[in-house]
Amino acid sequence: MGSSGALITELAADFREALPQGGVLMALDLGTKTIGTAFCDGGWAFAGAGKTLPRGKFSRDLAALQALVAERRVKGVVIGLPLNMDGSAGPRAQASRAFARNLAQGLSLPVLLWDERWSTASAERAMIDQDMSRAKRAERIDSHAAAVILQAAIDRLAGGVI
Repeated sequence: MGSSGALITELAADFREALPQGGVLMALDLGTKTIGTAFCDGGWAFAGAGKTLPRGKFSRDLAALQALVAERRVKGVVIGLPLNMDGSAGPRAQASRAFARNLAQGLSLPVLLWDERWSTASAERAMIDQDMSRAKRAERIDSHAAAVILQAAIDRLAGGVI
């Protein structure tokens, strides 16, 4: 728990417990230049890519995310946690954890950190399968990766397999 009281966890069971009524979730794939967003339905059945936001100062990023939370009535946030292939946490994972702490405080919503090791590769394959051009893929990869992260998380949350 952060000082704001908003839950930050890597455990799906704890996150689900914080959201007994379900609700729309927003996922974030944090790139160095962009933030990919994705959203799921309130029943946690399907996820879809949202906007790709330019990344800047945290205060500006927070304002953009607050607007999306209000617009979509988001109840919780899933943030991709970029672990190393051996499962260890490097500098990018630490940066994601710091972003999660600040975001939980700024949004007052529960945050689930989700292992995203294969999300970008999976999103890239899906976009290639759709014959999406390289330029369009580059523009949308973070949001599609966020959708992959969110679908995996809601499959776990809704299925009860923790």
